[in-house]
Amino acid sequence: MGYPENVLAKDEHVVLHRHPHWGRLTGPAVALIVLTAVAAFVAGYVNTRDWESNARNIVFLVIAAIWLLLVGWLTVWPFLNWWTTHFVLTDRRVMFRHGLVTRQGIDIPLARINSVEFRHGLIDRIFRTGTLIIESAAQGPLEFHDIPRVERVHSLLYHEVFDTLGSEESPS
Repeated sequence: MGYPENVLAKDEHVVLHRHPHWGRLTGPAVALIVLTAVAAFVAGYVNTRDWESNARNIVFLVIAAIWLLLVGWLTVWPFLNWWTTHFVLTDRRVMFRHGLVTRQGIDIPLARINSVEFRHGLIDRIFRTGTLIIESAAQGPLEFHDIPRVERVHSLLYHEVFDTLGSEESPS
């Protein structure tokens, strides 16, 4: 999914667009599998009982309603939060947007960035993710967690900052 062009300034171009790492979705995927297995087991048990068909149907509806509620809360909601979280690097700024119902965001002009760091431990390195730390002139360090291929993002951001400044230190 590309980032909406209507939030970009005239002649501004997206250099990089990322959602958080897919690893954030493993918990919801496991929850979906477990909830479905439990609901199927309970429904199978109810089906073996010698109950009146109306009572059995009502119990099936209750099982389905509880399953839908839990799947929505533990699976769909985290997926939608993941889908609506954007880390965007343009040729002018860094943008971070997140939230489904209540949206929040921050824009950092490249010219105001003082330093760019990344951090990732062993597990993060295995899954090629990490934390990007940006320190701007206006604020203290901002940490962006679960950035896929954080080293590449760090490098791109570093190059964009120096290209924007037109510095003699530019690594080109």
